[in-house]
Amino acid sequence: MKEVTVIIGDGISEEISLAAMKVIKYLVPDIVFDVKRAGIDVYEKTGSLMEEGLLESVEKNKVALKGPIGTPISKGFRSINVELRKRFDLYANIRPIKTFGDFSRYENVDLVVFRENTEDLYAGIEKEISKDEMHSIKVITRRKSERIARKAFEYAVAHNRKKVTIVTKANIMKLTDGLFLDVAREMSEKYPGVETEEILIDNMCMQLVIDPSRYDIILTQNLYGDILSDLCAGLVGGLGLAPSTNLGDKHAIFEAVHGTAPDIAGKNIANPAALIMSATMMLEHMGYRDESERLNIAIRQVLQKKEQRTRDLGGLASTTEFTDYITNYL
Repeated sequence: MKEVTVIIGDGISEEISLAAMKVIKYLVPDIVFDVKRAGIDVYEKTGSLMEEGLLESVEKNKVALKGPIGTPISKGFRSINVELRKRFDLYANIRPIKTFGDFSRYENVDLVVFRENTEDLYAGIEKEISKDEMHSIKVITRRKSERIARKAFEYAVAHNRKKVTIVTKANIMKLTDGLFLDVAREMSEKYPGVETEEILIDNMCMQLVIDPSRYDIILTQNLYGDILSDLCAGLVGGLGLAPSTNLGDKHAIFEAVHGTAPDIAGKNIANPAALIMSATMMLEHMGYRDESERLNIAIRQVLQKKEQRTRDLGGLASTTEFTDYITNYL
């Protein structure tokens, strides 16, 4: 028996989390869930951002599946997502992007974004200079740049990926982005079998829209990685098909990239695919490789038929119907 922490947040989080748990339990009956809650709803009810015992559960189980959690814009508490990543040193944010069907805008997209997850502007180091001037401090370190670069190149070798594209704005931010680029270049020399290229973030956005099939692994910093992974999701059908892993040396949290979608919460129309796809990554991480592959195949097959897709993908299925299509296929 293996225990997984499930973190339910706001909006559609409960609906899609239940869908993912149903599919996981169907594949691996021995997995048990320790369900905890976090987010705006919990904060308004209790004054705490997270349900009691949540951090202890993740610490004990080492693996968590997390639904989307709301973060107030420009006011209130900082992102719980960022807090979890910092707390458990989940330094590698890995986001695969792949074409799944004829609803995708592009064919033959199969790339993975490797995003450093713990520093850069997302570290939240801000300072009020005056009421009319605010500073946000960008921090890039050699140690943290080295470990995300190593993770990207190791992944390339392990998964037979041919190329790593390093994305920075080192022509302008010569010290911070320059350090990240230098470290990535040094790391690339240890993996001569993997092709390496360098590109500036603004040009990268344009090139991805022109021909995303040119890219294999994208290695970048925190802010750029967040932006690029959302852009890439749009190339293949939207955030409803964007899973991710937050990986550290001891802990891993798997989550959909999309937000809480409060406007459709409770209507049974949310797309659970991204969280279920994140569950495939979780199963592989836990050693259930055959089950992970079976689930990947099931998701792909279900997405081939319009009537089986959810509304965001031009389909007709509800959240529960989409989930049932997957379990029926399995």
